[in-house]
Amino acid sequence: MSGNSIGTLFRLTTFGESHGVGLGGVVDGCPPGIAINEELIQRELDRRKPGQGGVAATARKESDAVRLLSGVFEGLSTGTPIGFIVMNEDQRSRDYSAIMDVYRPGHADLGYDAKFGRRDYRGGGRSSGRETVARVAGGAIAQELLKAEGITVGAATVELGGIPAAGRDFEGALLRPFFSADAESVPLWEQRVRAVKAEGDTLGGIVELRAAGVPAGLGEPVFDKLDARLAYALMGVGAVKGVEVGAGFAAARLTGSANNDPMTPDGFLSNNAGGILGGMASGQELVLRVAVKPIPSISREQQTVNSKGEAARITIGGRHDICAIPRIVPVLKAMLLLTLADFVLLQRSVGR
Repeated sequence: MSGNSIGTLFRLTTFGESHGVGLGGVVDGCPPGIAINEELIQRELDRRKPGQGGVAATARKESDAVRLLSGVFEGLSTGTPIGFIVMNEDQRSRDYSAIMDVYRPGHADLGYDAKFGRRDYRGGGRSSGRETVARVAGGAIAQELLKAEGITVGAATVELGGIPAAGRDFEGALLRPFFSADAESVPLWEQRVRAVKAEGDTLGGIVELRAAGVPAGLGEPVFDKLDARLAYALMGVGAVKGVEVGAGFAAARLTGSANNDPMTPDGFLSNNAGGILGGMASGQELVLRVAVKPIPSISREQQTVNSKGEAARITIGGRHDICAIPRIVPVLKAMLLLTLADFVLLQRSVGR
């Protein structure tokens, strides 16, 4: 296993590096006849591209213009592999030359050297958050497949820098800074970001994902549980350190009578299960929350070691976001879309 692909029947393989020629991917298994074009993929990519984070954004400028290479004819998928590429335009590899032999705290540098014996020090290569551009493009294709099944997915930021959002307006989140779940949180988050940026530091946050229209029974009851596969996909995003489904960790502090979701002839009365029971969808809305760590590239001096194991100090320059939010929000949405698309095809394959 190379770790560059995800999915069984609806499968995405990504390629490219942060400071290479470009990044791209291949979606294999997309059924024929799905409406796909560069414009709908670009719409999702524009929500992830550099510069979208407002006061928290990197100075790197990329148009992230996608080009479809195969698998689409006259606006419809052909059933063959869908290839796409996004060219890099604003690489500044010289920003990293001073730290080419020093391990950056919080990054994958040490792991790459331990595993491969060499690494691309220019922004982390494959471990860079820029790799996720291909995931968003793949997710956009999955989204079109799911639309035909009546499944819709939304994502919003519900906490930033320790400040929670009070509301849960997912439709409005698409139009707000930080993809905030409510308007009142935005000025508080902006103030927090400015203060932390002035200190040379970074922030984390929490993103909530929801999926409506997921049919009951989607998933598997043992090893390929729907919640297990969703957690696997979401934890595969570099900045993610935790995933909750439904009540999540709060369920551990409840009694069984409080945590169970009562059922009536008209449906469930609550959704502590997050729309998943026994590894299979219950027919309710899927609800997941994702913990996003602070960006590890900070301008404060840090203690570390070099590739020879010698003590060193490091100050990371270059152009970096103050927080992975909001740009990680469409990435997490894409991972949910990719996983659901795969399960839909798996369900079809066994005639359920």
